[in-house]
Formats: sequence, C-alpha cells, structure tokens
Amino acid sequence: MYNKLWTPTNDKMSSSHMAKFFRHINSKYDLNFTTYEELYQWSITHLGDFWTTIVDYFNISFDTPYEQAITRATPFYDTKWFEGASLSYASHITRNFKDQQTALLFHNELGETTEISWNALLLRAEQLKQQMLARDVGKGDCVVGYLLNHPDTIAAFLATNALGAVWSCCSPDFGIQSVINRFEQLKPKLLLAHVSYTYNGKKYQQQEKINALNQGLPSLKDTISFSGTLDEWDLDTTAKAELHPVSVPFEHPIWVLFSSGTTGKPKAITHSTGGMLLEQLKALCLHQDVHEGERFFWNTTTGWMMWNYALGALLCGGVLCLYDGAANYPDMGTQWRFAQQNKINHFGNGAPFYTQCMKTPPPDLTTKSFPELRTLGSTGAPLSAAAFEFLQNHLPQTQIISLSGGTDVCSAFIGGNPMLPVYAGYLQCRMLGAAIAAWDSSGNAVEGKTGELVITEPMPSMPVYFWGDEANSRYHKSYFDRFSNVWAHGDWVKIVPEIGVEVLGRSDATLNRHGIRIGTAEIYSALESFPKLADSLIVDLTVNQKGFLLLFVELKQPLDSKITKDIKNHIRTLCSPRHVPDRIIQVPQIPYTISGKKMEIPVKKLLMGSPINEVASPGAMKNPKALEHFTKVKDQLSLQN
Repeated sequence: MYNKLWTPTNDKMSSSHMAKFFRHINSKYDLNFTTYEELYQWSITHLGDFWTTIVDYFNISFDTPYEQAITRATPFYDTKWFEGASLSYASHITRNFKDQQTALLFHNELGETTEISWNALLLRAEQLKQQMLARDVGKGDCVVGYLLNHPDTIAAFLATNALGAVWSCCSPDFGIQSVINRFEQLKPKLLLAHVSYTYNGKKYQQQEKINALNQGLPSLKDTISFSGTLDEWDLDTTAKAELHPVSVPFEHPIWVLFSSGTTGKPKAITHSTGGMLLEQLKALCLHQDVHEGERFFWNTTTGWMMWNYALGALLCGGVLCLYDGAANYPDMGTQWRFAQQNKINHFGNGAPFYTQCMKTPPPDLTTKSFPELRTLGSTGAPLSAAAFEFLQNHLPQTQIISLSGGTDVCSAFIGGNPMLPVYAGYLQCRMLGAAIAAWDSSGNAVEGKTGELVITEPMPSMPVYFWGDEANSRYHKSYFDRFSNVWAHGDWVKIVPEIGVEVLGRSDATLNRHGIRIGTAEIYSALESFPKLADSLIVDLTVNQKGFLLLFVELKQPLDSKITKDIKNHIRTLCSPRHVPDRIIQVPQIPYTISGKKMEIPVKKLLMGSPINEVASPGAMKNPKALEHFTKVKDQLSLQN
C-alpha cells in the first residue's frame, strides 16, 4: 500500500545534524529517545526546553539575555518568546564570513554564472547601508524592494537588517497596483528597485513602473535604483567590511510578507527577528541537513516566502545559489544544468515544475550526472506520488523533501528528515516544535483519516501581528475562527503513523461528493499521468442544493467525446467513481497566483456569480487573462439539469 522509495544509509544518518541534535537532547536531559517520534512529542510538550536547546545548540548570540523562553497566552499571538532578549539576524549570517570564499552563486538567463565572495557581499552590503544612513533610514523604518532574485537583493536585505529596519519585497512580475496595495500599508521610507530585467528571453524596462510607485507611495523619501548587472560590485575585493549590525528585541519585525491578495486587501504578515532566526536554523540545518559549505538552491522570486526561507542557507554557513529568470527558458533543463555544472547539493523547486519535468524529462537526470545532489526539495503544492516516483527513479540516491507550511510562518511545519525513509506521496514528518494534528469537523484528532490541519501549540515563527491590524482582528479571523485557540491552517491532510503526512489540498477547496470530502490533490495527482493533458483545475459547485463537480482542462488538442470519456475512465480507475467530474470543460489556460498556486476559490466564486473584478486582482496573478475565459464559461453553463 505504501511505496518506500528511499532509506538513509547508516553513515548519512549518523553524520546528519538531526542525529547530532538527537544525541545532544538525550545527553542534556538524560533521556533515552530512540525514535524520531519520541523526540518530536517531547519537542511539542516541552516547548520551553526545546527552543532553549535550539538556542544553545546553534550558539545563538543574545546581546541582552532573556528572562524565560516562553510566556504562554491565549490566543497564541499573545504568547511571548524569549522576553528581554535582543539580537541581530544579520550578525548570525556575517559570523559565517570566510575570507575569499564563496557566499553566493548567481546565474541568469543569459547563461552567466558568477561566484560572489563573502568579501564582495559584505562590502556591497556596507556600501548600501551607508546609502541608507544618508537617507535617514533607521531602526523600525520600512525599506521596500521591487527587486530581482539577484545578489543586489541579498546585500540590500543585509544592509536593511543591519540598521534594524524592516524589509519587504515584491518581484517585478507583480502589477503596480498590487505592489502599491501591499507597500502602502507599511508607509515605507525607502524604495529599492531594479531598472530592467530579462524574463523568457525578453528584456523589460522598469522605469515607468518605478515612477508609478513613487507616485503611489507618498511616504517614500527616496528611491535607490540598481542596474541589474554586477557593475556596481567590486568582485575582486580582499577587504573585510564590517556591517556592525544593531541589536533589536527578539520580537522586533524582521520582514513583512503578504498573502496572495487575489481577493481583498493583502494581509501584511509580520514576522519577528528572533522567531525567524530560530526557525530557519531548525528547518534548514536539522530537517534539510544543510552543512557548512554546501550549495543550496531554491527556485523562487523575491515576492515569495521561499526567498526569505532560502536566506537560512547563509545562517547554516552554506552557499546560497540564486537563479534569475524563467525556470523553463530556453527549456526545462536549464536549472538542472545550472545545478549539475555548479555541483549544487540541495535543489528546490515548485511541485508544478517537477510535474512538467515528468511530461518533458530533461536529459541526463541521473545520479551519475548529479553525484553531489543530496536533497531535492518541493513546495507550493502537493507533490504527487507519481512525481515522487519519477524523481526517485532518476535520482535514487537523493532524498526527496516535500515541504508544507506557508507565508504565515515563513517556513514549513511538515517536511524532511535525514533519519527517516521517504514514501511516495508523503511528507516525511511533522517538524520539531510544530504541534501539528488533523482534526475532524468536531475538533477530534484523527490519524489515518483526512482532517483539517491544525496547530495546537504556539510557534515562535507565527506572525507577531499583521501590520496595521487593529486589535489583531484580521489575524484572529485568519486562523482562530474555526476552532477555539487552535490555529486552523486551511489545509486538508492525512497523518499516517510510521509513514508520514499526505497533503490533499486546501480545505476551503475540498470537494464534497455525496457527503464524502475529497482533496483536490487526489484528482490532480491522477491526471498527471494522462498524456494529452497539459493542466487542470477542479471545483465543486452547489446549485439548487445539488452538487456539480466541474473539471477544467488545458489540452494540446480540442476536447471531444472520446477524450472526455478517457479522462473520466482514467479518474475512475486511479481514484474512484465518486471522483469522476460531472462536466469536463476545455479552457485556454488555468489561472495561477504569482506564487504558483491554482486559483480554485476565485474560479468557484466567479462561477457562482461574483464579478471578475471582485474575485481576483490581476496584478497578483501569473496569467491574468486566464480568468477571462471563465466569465464566458459561466454564461454558457447550465447546471440545473
């Protein structure tokens, strides 16, 4: 029933950070844990001891000491962590400085790869810090970026953080109004922007957009523009610049991330400096096993939380690898070649990328071609069992780490473990310190059955607040309306002891078929192996108290009765009769958010009669025109029969 794909070798297990941490816990607390589950349960029932041990194990440097690790409160967002402590995130990155050694590896669409030393990175960060000081940027001020996934952005973040200022960033693929909708909430003092970029082989000029941002953000005092090249950098410097980061309280905001904002005002999700520092060391060192000097890559833009998450590779002493451009330009093999040529140890991408690779397999995707590749990360959507199997068949020695978390915690709470096996379609474990459970509609914990993903204990990486959210009303409504004082995340999961966790899609998009709840991921997973299908989206509508399951498909040829029948039979065979849609409708494109999530709920609202301008903001979409066809579908649909 469960397909075990990968098992760690004894050598890899014993040399992993997780194994060392395991031994440390046993020694420090005179325990005799022999399984990960024992350690996990201890970590969520002894929160103070667990997070204190994270502090000690990773040698977190507090400039002022803390009074106690945790002061519990109801709701979770009133919980206090490490009260009295002050520290600097940037100083925990710069302490990994290695003279004349590589800190960043940068590759762009033009095929250019540049290694950037710690010397060059810190010199550039110090120069930008001085430019910010000249513009009176200080502790608590907001610095916002309209920036590429470029070394400039890493240096600018370090400069911002060294001043104790608050960082927020959008990528150039965001529409101007969507950027303004986000940044205007913060009343930023300074804007940083790249004046041009290349995507999919095309050059785009940004000056008009930068001018519009200056007009739309009246709080701005100035703008610093970057060329997008490395001409402003001294790549050969041997200087050892000092950032002299200021210390801030543990709960001081480090950055503001935003919800997708496809409908309504994007939530300004504010994370704490200390919470992010502890969480990233735990997640990347312990769960992804990033070691000093290893090369870590995750395909992301600066507007997605994975950019912030990937910064943790520098905290671990790793080399952060950046790619700027389209993941499929000029073909699906471009990022694989980047990884192969530069001996990347940890490669991460979105689940849709791996699905596309299944349909158009890149050449030389073998262990022989990737002997240094230790982990293969996936997030953004559930990774299907078929995709697990495809990747593991091509790279049998590589550990597949599928992550589930989100912008809400700027991390994952279900993910990888170098000491556990990998099963097809399952995330390996609930991560340490994250009290994850699946609950039924009555609030009872279930195992081996699908349920709502809830977090029953606070985490330091939970937001300190939503910026500008008076009395935490939006915060409370977002997570705590479903169950009393329990964080309901909005995912539909199944926890299987000894195997892992299966993520079945968003609970607000869950399908209801004859009283049985079905995760959308089950159908998407089945359809991945249907050869003629490029993409799909499924929604469940209720009309006149009757349910209709509608499957929208993107095909390489016109949909006819034979293909319709074949798709239904395919779903019936791989899933069950109750999974079979009532109607299959061809559309030119499936709509996605900029962060790569299928827009099931906006489509459902549109089909139920909401105006298109209310269901989604075009600037927050990857392909805004994709929704337009659904307005025509709505007019043509007749669901009464």
